[in-house]
Amino acid sequence: MSAEFWEIGSYVVTTLGLPMAIFVFLYEQRKERENEEEEVYQLLSDNYQDFLKVALEHPDLRLFSTTGTSNLNEEQEERLLIILSMLTSLFERAYLLLYEEDMESKQARRWNSWEDYIMEWCNKPHFREMLPRLLTGEDPSFAAYIEKMAAQANQQPSIVTKAD
Repeated sequence: MSAEFWEIGSYVVTTLGLPMAIFVFLYEQRKERENEEEEVYQLLSDNYQDFLKVALEHPDLRLFSTTGTSNLNEEQEERLLIILSMLTSLFERAYLLLYEEDMESKQARRWNSWEDYIMEWCNKPHFREMLPRLLTGEDPSFAAYIEKMAAQANQQPSIVTKAD
């Protein structure tokens, strides 16, 4: 085999193989990033399901009520604060990990489910009333975001459900 053959072969590899390798590398990186984002979303969703189980274990706090809670004793108020702090922490984690100003459609779909959860809880008067206390020390951009959501919820007419 002549040197000319090897030279032509190296040109072919350089002009076709290198761009192909770069394309495959970038494609694999994108797939890996999507898988990581999906895993983060799934872990957060699992954490929310765990939170709901905790909330269900405390029916006396009427956490799912849209009319608020009243006449709670000191111990109930403390449990309410702890449980809602857990929820706020979970919302903050979701915000920090999933929210971006300019999201692709998959990212936006994932975030929209969390936005629905946040709005659902912002529609609950007892959650809105405790927000200033719950947001102390939280990420400022998250705090501004959830305060905006709470203000929107406060302007909407109260939603009555069968649980009330």
